[in-house]
Amino acid sequence: MVFTVLLLCFLIGCVAGLRSMMAPAIVCAAAYLHWIHLDGTPLGWMNTMAALCLFTLFAIGELIWDKLPQTPARTAPVGLVARIVTGALSGAALSLSGGKGLALGAVLGAAGGVAAAFAGYHIRHGLVTHNKLPDFVVAVVEDLLAISGGLFICARM
Repeated sequence: MVFTVLLLCFLIGCVAGLRSMMAPAIVCAAAYLHWIHLDGTPLGWMNTMAALCLFTLFAIGELIWDKLPQTPARTAPVGLVARIVTGALSGAALSLSGGKGLALGAVLGAAGGVAAAFAGYHIRHGLVTHNKLPDFVVAVVEDLLAISGGLFICARM
C-alpha cells in the first residue's frame, strides 16, 4: 500500500506537468466528493466548495490558454514553477489522504510535475513537427489524457 500511495503521488504530479491547474482541481473534486480524505490535515481546505470552484476555474482557463499561439512553453521558468508547486500540492494531498507524510508526497508530486512537463513538451513538439499533426488536436488529446489520468489516479486512493 505504501508504494501504491507514493506512486500515485508521483503520477498526480505528472498530471500537473501536463496541465498545471488540472491536478489540484481534480484533487479538490476528489476531496469534496470524499474519494480522498483530507479532514484534519493541513490541506483540509482543499475539500471546500471555494477551493473546488477556484481551481476548476483556473483549470478551465488553462485549457483555453494552452491553445493560444502566444502561450509560452511549459518548460519556461514560470510554467515550470507552476507545475512544481501544483504537483507538490497535489502529491502532498494524496500522500496525506493515504496516511503518509506531507513532505514525501510533495517531493514526489513536484518530481512528477517536472518529469511530465519536459516529457509532454517533447512528445507534443515531436508529434506536431515530425508527424505534421495539428497542434490543436494534439493539445486536446493531451487535455483528455490529463483529465482522465487525474480522475483515474484519485479514484485509486
